[in-house]
Amino acid sequence: MSNIDLNLIRTFVILYETRSVTKTADLLFVTQPSVSYALSRLRDLFKDKLFIRNKNGMEPTAISQQLYEEFSHSLSMIENTVANVQTFDPLVSHKRFRVAMTDLGEMALLPAIFARLQIEAPNIEVKVIPLEIDKVDEWMSSGKIDAVICSRPIEGQHIQRHVMLEEHYVCVRHKQFASDKKLTMEAFIAHKHALVTNNLGHGATEDVLAQIGAKRKISLEVSHFLILPSVLAKADLLAILPYRIALFFAQNNQLAIYDLPFDVPAFSVALHWQSRHNESASHRWFRDLIIRAISEP
Repeated sequence: MSNIDLNLIRTFVILYETRSVTKTADLLFVTQPSVSYALSRLRDLFKDKLFIRNKNGMEPTAISQQLYEEFSHSLSMIENTVANVQTFDPLVSHKRFRVAMTDLGEMALLPAIFARLQIEAPNIEVKVIPLEIDKVDEWMSSGKIDAVICSRPIEGQHIQRHVMLEEHYVCVRHKQFASDKKLTMEAFIAHKHALVTNNLGHGATEDVLAQIGAKRKISLEVSHFLILPSVLAKADLLAILPYRIALFFAQNNQLAIYDLPFDVPAFSVALHWQSRHNESASHRWFRDLIIRAISEP
């Protein structure tokens, strides 16, 4: 057992979390035969199959489950210790961080994050990955991403969360069609609406309308928010947006912003990360930069 090395442990942990030789190879930047060879060595060392291939991928054995609990914790401690021992200087670092966020997050939050990054760490790179909420737990466990910014709670083992700001919904309409300073419930119901269907959790207004028995006229359904300013400039429609996105659109478009004529709960925008990165100097610095960029005026 004395000849086991850190690379074998890292391969085992990622294979356990991804259940895929292909994904493990991609994340480790090695070939699939290299992963298969590492698995063969592990099987010899522990006298167990460790993983059994089935229709769902590589299913871990009982011994594999036991090993994962110990290995994943030990690997995290080793990686964090190395990260802390190594000096991290953001001014000279060329490290790349990967953040998952929605298109709304990119519009409303990314400019502030990147502007601060250019001042404090001009050589650091950031890769933004489109958020797929059902894959976040796997991405974070495997190390594909370092952090997630979103409004939906993310469930998963060892995921931590920091609320950066509170948001609320408003209604927008192009100014060329707007005359009233206040939007009444009667006007809201009587008017035609544009609805964003692929909204990654922004369906609270529909839930409230259903609860109070109010039905609005949906004349247009689109899958993304980005098209709304162009549509509203040509058609007299109402659309519901998070307040910061409404402000963002209103900067370059003649949009009137109204308070909703009914109560909709506010929602939180939070930063999520794996707890194994808590003591990493570089990750801690990056999280702090994001929080300061978003939370401070």
